Amino acid sequence: MRLQRGFTLIELAIVLVIVTLLIGGLAAPLSAQIQARRIAETKKTLEEARDALIGYAMTHKTISGNAPYLPCPDSNGDGIEEARTSGKCPSQVGYLPWVTLGAGAQDAWGNRLLYATTTDVSNDNPGIISTVSPNSSWNQVCSTRTCTTGNIASNIPAVIVSMGPNGWGALNVNGNILAAPSGADELENQDGDTIFVSRSPTKPGDPNGEFDDLVTWISYAVLSARVCPSPGC
Repeated sequence: MRLQRGFTLIELAIVLVIVTLLIGGLAAPLSAQIQARRIAETKKTLEEARDALIGYAMTHKTISGNAPYLPCPDSNGDGIEEARTSGKCPSQVGYLPWVTLGAGAQDAWGNRLLYATTTDVSNDNPGIISTVSPNSSWNQVCSTRTCTTGNIASNIPAVIVSMGPNGWGALNVNGNILAAPSGADELENQDGDTIFVSRSPTKPGDPNGEFDDLVTWISYAVLSARVCPSPGC
């Protein structure tokens, strides 16, 4: 009678090791593909938010001067812009008022988007008019937190920020604020002032600190051209 030979424990162990290595080798590229897809999705969400802000300005006029204006930031993440008091927004930095705008509620990692504007174009007076000139009190987009005048984009009326894949400091859709970022440039994007950093991502331990925020903005030239077509507001 001929005996059938099976696998020994050593052979099974070798097979399992090989399978594990193959799966591990595939997992890293798959994870990178998923992350790249989420980044692309969030960039699209930021672009749509930018268009929604322009659309809002095209359909809202100040009471005093019948001039277009941008929405106030949302202070608590409910997606509704904060009400003006005596024609003024309570704050110029907060969350994107996605309900008011009819825009995306979150980035691809389930976090709310930050939004910053400036008093000249969000308050009831003066609004977006030909006599308003961008100036250094408006938002600045820099490649480093130490700049005072934007070396990427200066005197910007609106900036939108996603806290990126790590989400540090973000308000998530469950209403929880995640742990504060360790990177100084990420902290700069959340400190409530007019300086915002946009640069290549870096990992934890990098000399420049961890950074993976995604930042977009609207220049005043683009905004005024869209909402105040010739001959202007």
